[in-house]
Amino acid sequence: MGIRTYSAAFDGAQARLVDVQVQIAGGMPNFMIVGLADKAVAESRERVRAAFAAVGLSLPSKRLIVNLAPADRPKEGAHYDLPIALGLMAAMGVLPVDMLAEHLVMGELGLDGGLSPSPGALPAAMLAQEKDLGFICPESCGPEAAWAGGELPILAPASLIQLVNHFKGGQVLSRPAPGDLIEADPCRDLRDVRGQETAKRALEVAAAGGHNLLMVGPPGAGKSMLASRAPGLLPPLTSSELLEVSMVQSVAGLLERGRLSRNRPFRAPHHSASMAAMVGGGTRIRPGEASLAHHGVLFLDELPEFHPQVLDSLRQPLETGEIAVARANARITYPARFQLIAAMNPCRCGWAGENGQACARGPKCAQSYQARVSGPMMDRIDLQIDIPPVTPADLALPPAPEGTAEAAARVAAARAIQNERGALNAHLSGEAFDQFASPDEPGRALLLRACEAMGLTARGYHRVLRVARTLADLDQCEQVRRIHVAEALSARRAATQGQAISTPNALKSAPSLSTLR
Repeated sequence: MGIRTYSAAFDGAQARLVDVQVQIAGGMPNFMIVGLADKAVAESRERVRAAFAAVGLSLPSKRLIVNLAPADRPKEGAHYDLPIALGLMAAMGVLPVDMLAEHLVMGELGLDGGLSPSPGALPAAMLAQEKDLGFICPESCGPEAAWAGGELPILAPASLIQLVNHFKGGQVLSRPAPGDLIEADPCRDLRDVRGQETAKRALEVAAAGGHNLLMVGPPGAGKSMLASRAPGLLPPLTSSELLEVSMVQSVAGLLERGRLSRNRPFRAPHHSASMAAMVGGGTRIRPGEASLAHHGVLFLDELPEFHPQVLDSLRQPLETGEIAVARANARITYPARFQLIAAMNPCRCGWAGENGQACARGPKCAQSYQARVSGPMMDRIDLQIDIPPVTPADLALPPAPEGTAEAAARVAAARAIQNERGALNAHLSGEAFDQFASPDEPGRALLLRACEAMGLTARGYHRVLRVARTLADLDQCEQVRRIHVAEALSARRAATQGQAISTPNALKSAPSLSTLR
C-alpha cells in the first residue's frame, strides 16, 4: 500500500508542490529514495532511522521506497526528512493515513527526534494555503509560516514525538502566532554629513525616482557615509513589497523566528564577491545579493575592484528587475528590482585630478582603473556625480538645517505622485513614459544639443528624461521643464573616448551647459 503526503521544492522565491510517496514492500531489506534527490535528501535515510530509534520505533526489515514526484525535478535540502518520516509512520500504522494526506510537511530531523528550522517556510505555507492543505513545520518556523494567513491550519511541533502525540490525541498543538513586525528603525541622519550639498541633492533625487547613482571621489570624501544614509530617505515597504522581500529572505534562511521588517533592504557585498554570490546560483541554488536587495539598495563600494564579469552580470537585472539562473536541469528566476548605489575613486591611487595631489602613474592610472567598469554598465547608471574632498572649513560648519526627515518627506511626496502613474520614474515605460516624461520645447532643444555634445546613447537619452521627470515631481510640476533637463544633464558624465567614464579633469573640458544654450 502506498502512502502519500506533500512537501515543497523551491523555484526561485516560489514553492512548488512535491508529492512524497512511501511504500513498504516485500523483498530484501533496503531503504531507497528516488526522484532526483541530492546528497542532503539521500542522507535523510540515516536521520530518519536515528529519529525513529529516539522515539522507540524501528524501521521494518523490508524494502522501503520513497518517491519524490515529479521525479524529473531536482530535490534539494534536508526539509524532506519530516514528510518522509511521517509517510513511513503512516505506512507502519502508527499515524492515521487520512490526516497525513491533508498536510504539506517540511522540517529537518535531528538524531534525537528534534526538529530543526528549514529555509523557505513562508513560501511553503503560502503554497499550502493555495492548495487548501494544512501545514506542518518545526516550531522555530511556525511564526514565519503564520504570516501566510490567519485561516491556514499550522502545526509547529518541537520534536517528532510531539507531532505523534498530537495526531493520537495525547497532546494538542496550538496554532503559532505570527512573528514580530519591526517598524522602520531610525536611520543615520544626513545632518552628520558636512558639506557635500550637491551629493545630498543627488542622493535625494535618486531616492525619489528609484534611480541608480554613482559617486566618484577621493578617499575620505564621504561616499560610503552618504550611501549608508540612503535607506533613511526611502519610505517603508508596502504590504505587497514586504511579502515579496520576506519570501526571498525566507528562501535564503534569513528570517529569524518569523520577524519581518518594513525597513528596505540594504546590501553591501565586499568587492571580492563571486558571480554566484552576487546574482545567485552555486551548487545549491540560492538567491544572491542582488535578489536580497529586492525593493531596496545594493551598495557597491570600490566599484572597479569588483570582477568585471560580476559587474556585467548586473546589467540584465538593472533593466528587467529579475535574475534568471540557468542550469542544465533547471531554470530559476529570482526578483531583483533593486536600486544601485556605487562609489569609486577616480584612479587606483585615489587622487587623479585633485588640486594639490599627484597621481603616481599619471593619466594611465585613471584610464586603466576606470576601464574596469564597462561602458554598457555605466550607461545604466542614471546619476554620475563627482564628490570633492571635504575641506577643514566644511568640517567646522554647524550641522545642516535639514536632515534625513525633511528630505524623506519630499521623497515620499514625489513617490506618491509616481505611484499614481503606476511606477517609479526609473521604471516608466511605453505610453506612460511618452506621456509624463516629455519635456517642454526649450527642454527638448537643450536635450538634443546635449546628446550630440556629450555623446549620449539612446538609453542615456531616456535616463536623462527619467531623472528630469523626478526633478519635476520634487518641484510639484506637471510638465518637465528646461531647468529640470539641465539639472539632469549636469548629473550625468560626458562620454569620452578610450575611457569607461571621464576623470574630473576631462569633465572640465567636456561641453558645459552654458555652451549648449
